Amino acid sequence: MLLFSDLISNDELLSDSFDMEETHNGIFYKVPGKWVTSGPVDVDIGANPSAEEAEEGVDDSVQKVVDIVDTFRLQEQPPFPKKDFLGWLKGYIAKLTPLLSEKRQEEFKKDVPDAAKFLLGKLKDLQFFTGESMNLDAALVFAYYEDGATDPIFIYFKDGLKEVKC
Repeated sequence: MLLFSDLISNDELLSDSFDMEETHNGIFYKVPGKWVTSGPVDVDIGANPSAEEAEEGVDDSVQKVVDIVDTFRLQEQPPFPKKDFLGWLKGYIAKLTPLLSEKRQEEFKKDVPDAAKFLLGKLKDLQFFTGESMNLDAALVFAYYEDGATDPIFIYFKDGLKEVKC
């Protein structure tokens, strides 16, 4: 199994157990998330519940969560105004670019403007997440819902992730 950690914060953000698709000439990973139930496991051993158990009703500790957010303990951040988002984006690209090989730097610089336009075009629909450390100087993970979808799509800067074999 491969885990993907942020190059700057070292937070675990993704694993290869999720379906990943490269988009925008390899700038992003597009990863579908799913709403799942989280909480204690209810094991049915075939016995009838006692009268006390039947009266207890619904377990409040069970909740609906998005699998990627829950698995990697992503921390949702408030929405960014356009000016603040542009500031983060420029700063992040400036930090990330020197960490890439020379060949990849050229490709990245050529393709990142189109990817940035994509994010700016969706800015009002995006949710923003950081890794567990909540380091805003590191990568952000973006989520949005496609038209009519009930499950979110997550966007990661591919070059901002490093593979860690487990």
